[in-house]
Amino acid sequence: MSKALKEARPFAETMVAWQKLHGRHHLPWQNTQDPYRVWLSEIMLQQTQVSTVLAYYEKFLQHFPTVADLAAAPQDKVMGLWSGLGYYSRARNLHQCAKDVVSRFGGKFPSTAAELITLPGIGRSTAAAVASFCFSERVAIMDGNVKRVLTRVWAFDADLSVSQNEKALWQMAEKALPTRQLKTAMPRYSQALMDLGATICLPRKPNCQACPVKPECQALAQGEPEKFPVKTRKVKRSSEVLWLLLAQNSKGEVWLEKRPSAGIWASLYSLPIFESEAALRAVFEFPIKPDQVQGKNAQTPIDLEVSVLPAFKHVLTHKDLHCHVVKVKLKQKPKTPQAGAWWSENNWKELGLPTPIRHLLSNSL
Repeated sequence: MSKALKEARPFAETMVAWQKLHGRHHLPWQNTQDPYRVWLSEIMLQQTQVSTVLAYYEKFLQHFPTVADLAAAPQDKVMGLWSGLGYYSRARNLHQCAKDVVSRFGGKFPSTAAELITLPGIGRSTAAAVASFCFSERVAIMDGNVKRVLTRVWAFDADLSVSQNEKALWQMAEKALPTRQLKTAMPRYSQALMDLGATICLPRKPNCQACPVKPECQALAQGEPEKFPVKTRKVKRSSEVLWLLLAQNSKGEVWLEKRPSAGIWASLYSLPIFESEAALRAVFEFPIKPDQVQGKNAQTPIDLEVSVLPAFKHVLTHKDLHCHVVKVKLKQKPKTPQAGAWWSENNWKELGLPTPIRHLLSNSL
């Protein structure tokens, strides 16, 4: 560890110089010190690839040019524009954060990481990113790319699933920050770490020959750069079976209801969800058989046309959803436990819908 800290200053200077000449400069949220734009990009980029974020980022800015515009928007519009980007708690926190910036800080983002971290959805690394990029604060960022770069340079082999070890890496990162010309050095240094991790210090087959800090990379010296970072704790996965009711009326409209603010697909619009086949059947009091085909059934009310669509699996971060879909044509609205409404195709396409529900509607109507 002492060797790493001793080399901290040249490391920072090397990274700053490399980013100026070889780093990324073309992304729309770069080359700006507007905290709204930087914050928006940071939230969208959490667990999402740059190529996916680009279109969403531009779309959000078209609809919400300022944080005040975002704060004033209805939640349904925010969720609708976010639809397909995934990890929807980010969108809910994004909206609430904008409201808090307006109500608590007069529509201007605070300039320090300590204040930024008090806002919804902003963690330590995101707060540091906004503070360093926009206000040149001397604070360390620590997203996945940065962890990979730093643990390899320093051969930091402690298990990062242990909070004490991650805290130690944070401390090393803070000591490695630039110490001179911070106004220009801090934004460029933070960007350099992100760029190096995204383009050269890759998780698999890193391009070590093109790395600006190759001479001091201890993981490369050991011949095992892909060994780092070390994180052994595995995510505990679970599974759940859902029964989805795809109800359509004579106009071709679909019955959708807004999900509760907590739980699966929180605050999004969805088909009615039931925990079991029996619970779904109870809504209409008709039997559903796995081998049932589309058409009227002798035991089905005369105004119903029922079919069972192919089941599918949807994978969430910590859970597998096994979804069974029953399609029903109705003359009246379904008597589901949650409040809902009929939506035409033109209208439901604008809603915040979970990705599997959007795909289901697009392919099954």
